[in-house]
Amino acid sequence: MDKRLSPARRRLDLALRGLLLLCGGLVCALLAFLLGYLLWRGLPFVSWTLLSTQSSMLQGAVGILPHIASTLYVVFTSLVLALPLGVGAAVYLTEYASSRRLAHLMEFAAETLAGIPSIVFGLVGMLFFAQRLGAGVLAGSLTLAVMILPILIRTTQESLKTVPQTYREGAMGLGAGKWRTIRTVVLPSAADGILTGCILAVGRVAGESAALLFTAGFGTVLLSYWEALRNSSATLTVALYLYANERGDMDTAFAIATILAILTLLLNLLAKLAGRRLKR
Repeated sequence: MDKRLSPARRRLDLALRGLLLLCGGLVCALLAFLLGYLLWRGLPFVSWTLLSTQSSMLQGAVGILPHIASTLYVVFTSLVLALPLGVGAAVYLTEYASSRRLAHLMEFAAETLAGIPSIVFGLVGMLFFAQRLGAGVLAGSLTLAVMILPILIRTTQESLKTVPQTYREGAMGLGAGKWRTIRTVVLPSAADGILTGCILAVGRVAGESAALLFTAGFGTVLLSYWEALRNSSATLTVALYLYANERGDMDTAFAIATILAILTLLLNLLAKLAGRRLKR
């Protein structure tokens, strides 16, 4: 603390520091309570049988392997659809856009998409994608691809802006064209931020339920990737809703919630580690 401050300013500074410390402590305590409660309720019911089998009404067995596979299908397909569009839009806005009015319009559209509730995306996806393609992974992935576009665009934009202008000038001074400079200098330098945006988008897709209720469906049968594209397939979040509300099986619901919480935590840690490694 600066000793040149007056006693009143020192007391105010201490009070503000204490308030900020209290806020941070409350956030950490809330996270610890949430994770602890989920682990306490759900971890005893997480087993290899639950993770590696599918549910059977005749045998009374409960398994979530089809839901894990559907979640992976949706994550993969959504990223394949959204990543080129998101990165391409960010590169255009940062490197090519000469009309600031058009750039501001595109940025405003992306920010508006980010603020639309997911249930609205689900309704539009049901009316536009599911009715034409059938409820399945493809319809759900197309809906989620639109949802995660703002995340990919904004994170890629911020990463591209952190690349020093001298890198671009040096590459052009050596005779590289605009696109070659972007491809060989700018994008590799911003790879850590782009990867972080991808992992954040994966976390958003893995934790989404409202949009998938209307588009991916409630299927509980294990399907191959190509079959699941056009057939109803419930992800982990949709399965959580089914077990908690439709079947009243809270033990399995808490087990799925525990798996989702651990998955989200691992994705955030992976984003941190990947960003640090690429910066080095």
